[in-house]
Amino acid sequence: MKKKQTVDHIVKWLRNYCETSGMKGFVVGVSGGIDSALTSTLCAMTGKPTLLVEMPIHQAPSHVTRAQQHMGFLENRFEQVSCERVELTASFDTLVSSLPQASNAALYNLSLANSRARMRMTTLYYFAGIHRYLVAGTGNKVEDFGVGFFTKYGDGGVDLSPIADLTKTEVYSLAESVGIHEDILNAAPTDGLFGDDRSDEDQLGASYPELEWAMNYMEGNEKPSKREREVLAIYQKLNRQNQHKMQPIPVCTIPEDLRT
Repeated sequence: MKKKQTVDHIVKWLRNYCETSGMKGFVVGVSGGIDSALTSTLCAMTGKPTLLVEMPIHQAPSHVTRAQQHMGFLENRFEQVSCERVELTASFDTLVSSLPQASNAALYNLSLANSRARMRMTTLYYFAGIHRYLVAGTGNKVEDFGVGFFTKYGDGGVDLSPIADLTKTEVYSLAESVGIHEDILNAAPTDGLFGDDRSDEDQLGASYPELEWAMNYMEGNEKPSKREREVLAIYQKLNRQNQHKMQPIPVCTIPEDLRT
């Protein structure tokens, strides 16, 4: 990958989209992970006002440290970057206490994890609304178009997606080239939605390089290994299950003969 040219291409695309839309800048949720670190840096490189928002909900201290470290890095590097911290733990706990507890523990915990992401989306759009900013998405290609590893109307609720055509491997490559801190580069990818130390690989059952391989796999003469067959099965299952996230919302079309 031509890293400098790719960075320049994304930054130019972001700047042009912002100007064409008539909006003033960008808002990005910063989690302490690699995707939000790269996205926020690219937005800042446009020269447009960029607001970084940290939104902890029972967050692991290591996530908080990395997020704040990155926000300080960008704030010192770019004069048009500003930062906000919105502590959502109490709001989340109030929501949880108002809801009936489901009998299925796994579905209950997953629903609450997705609720965290949706609270953060609502918070980002609050800031976007009062500043006339665009919400920049942080999803990469494997998450957004491969396995659907995002929350519908949570981190999937954005105005534009600057890194959604980059694989996770490419995200790491570009992040290193723009000076993202080593602590973020070396941290295991995690969505941080469950309040524990589970990684993305723990949840998905395969690493991002493995899923990238599966996403690009074409049946041919080479026989996949046992592990490769397992990864293909994981990828195909997740891709099938999460099509509802990746496809447009279904619309029930009314036949013309019913309108007469």
